[in-house]
Amino acid sequence: MAASPVASGGRPNRAVLLAVTCLGQFMVLLDNTIVGAALPDMQHRLHTRLTGLQWIVDAYVLLVAMLLLSGGVFADRFGRKRVYLAGVAVFTVASVVCSLAPSLGWLIVGRVLQGIGAAASSPASLALLVAAHPVPQERVKAIGLWAGLSGIGLAAGPVAGGVLTDAFGWPAVFLVNLPIGAVLLLVGLRRLDESRNPSAPAIDIPGTALSVLGVGVLTYGLIEGGARGWTSPVILGCFTAAAALLAAFVAVEARRSAPMLPLGLFRQRLFTVSNTAMVVVGFALMGSSFFFSQFFVYVQGSSILRAGLQTLPLSLAMVIVSPYAGRLAARHGFRTVVTTGLALAGLGLVALGTVHADTGYGNVWWRLAVAGTGFALTLSPLTGAAVQAVGPQEGGLASGVSSTTRQIGAVLGVAVLGAVVRARQAGGSSFETGLDSAFLVAGAVTLVTAVFTGLGLARSGPAKPVSAEGPAAPRRSTGPDPDPDAVTASDKASDSSPSQTEAVPGPFPPHPGHTPPRGEAPCHPIRPPFTRCPRTSVWCSSSP
Repeated sequence: MAASPVASGGRPNRAVLLAVTCLGQFMVLLDNTIVGAALPDMQHRLHTRLTGLQWIVDAYVLLVAMLLLSGGVFADRFGRKRVYLAGVAVFTVASVVCSLAPSLGWLIVGRVLQGIGAAASSPASLALLVAAHPVPQERVKAIGLWAGLSGIGLAAGPVAGGVLTDAFGWPAVFLVNLPIGAVLLLVGLRRLDESRNPSAPAIDIPGTALSVLGVGVLTYGLIEGGARGWTSPVILGCFTAAAALLAAFVAVEARRSAPMLPLGLFRQRLFTVSNTAMVVVGFALMGSSFFFSQFFVYVQGSSILRAGLQTLPLSLAMVIVSPYAGRLAARHGFRTVVTTGLALAGLGLVALGTVHADTGYGNVWWRLAVAGTGFALTLSPLTGAAVQAVGPQEGGLASGVSSTTRQIGAVLGVAVLGAVVRARQAGGSSFETGLDSAFLVAGAVTLVTAVFTGLGLARSGPAKPVSAEGPAAPRRSTGPDPDPDAVTASDKASDSSPSQTEAVPGPFPPHPGHTPPRGEAPCHPIRPPFTRCPRTSVWCSSSP
């Protein structure tokens, strides 16, 4: 096996590392949903409309989505501990700015700063975890715990937000980050060891700029389209500019030797399908969560505190199921668990789309529980699948891509489902009808994705093994990507039998002094005689 990432000092205590990384990701994900419970109070005190509420949420999520990839590369290149703690510090200070914001504009500025901090800390936390668990089977379990336990932040957000907002007002949902951030900084500075990937690529400034501008302009068009009119010159210009910017992003990434988003990674079916499904999870979970509190407050007449408590079935389902999702994926495979989770989440959302103002809570709670169970079954396995597809050496990059796709889905979910509500209201329908339509759209998209995810992963076949005996040049793997349900089995065989090797997706060059073809992705880590090219960061044969 090639050398592991450079680390200074001894190996960190895994229990402490797991606690610190999970708590950091918990704080980031908590902020995704805790704000939703406070939106009615923000709308009242800041005198804003639905569009303003969408920007409060999307200003944060947009920056997280577009900077996560660069954050992952920063972590691999400049030190995972350093980037992680820097992100935590920025996030904590930005939370203070949000809590003291006197107007909508200042609150959005604070949310942007929070997004920058989250984009640095989130991929670095998973990269730290991956670097500390080089054995594949241990790595899968650690990632499952990280994604499952930290994902509880998504579930706890609505309840915590309702309690804090009812007792202290909306600024309290941001002040809750202060003690968490302080603990992370104190423990992290003393107990975490530094690690990095010495062959990590340079920062892709053009790609980062184009991605931020492209998705940002698209989000602006989706949010403002309902207010300005979908055929207004400004909105049409936004959609045209977004298409041009995103096309330019793809073109730039295809030509760069060290792109922010290596397009070759998407040749791996497991990687592509898992990230596509993650977009839909972000779309449906964040898009629907944006309206949960508003539904209970404005449609069913609940208080903010009661509205937060009424979302408890979804939260409890995610809390209970999330820690076991990774284990289920390790036992039954990614395909089975993810497809089941998407189907349950979609059915739960469709059922919520039939709830009305006079529907008793006894006929509402189980719909939330079904949706929460489904989302909990998807988050951890999809994260593990994305990292498993590329190997531990690119842990920062893989975690960045996985988190980015989820956050892009969240941005689009808040924008698109908000546009659905505004479109129904513009047609003369009530806010209740608009919300029902939004839940039905989210559920339908999730169910369709469940079908395509199951079919896409089922069509993956086992990859051809590559022999590592002797110095002969390796054979190219011409078969399809590894079966995701066979990944854990192959990992167990690799751990127990040193003579077995991991699959190589190929193509790869015959010697380390090569110039890789345009768009080529790094291969899986494999055993000698193969080594990592120090100049191109691609796995090569050490034989001439």
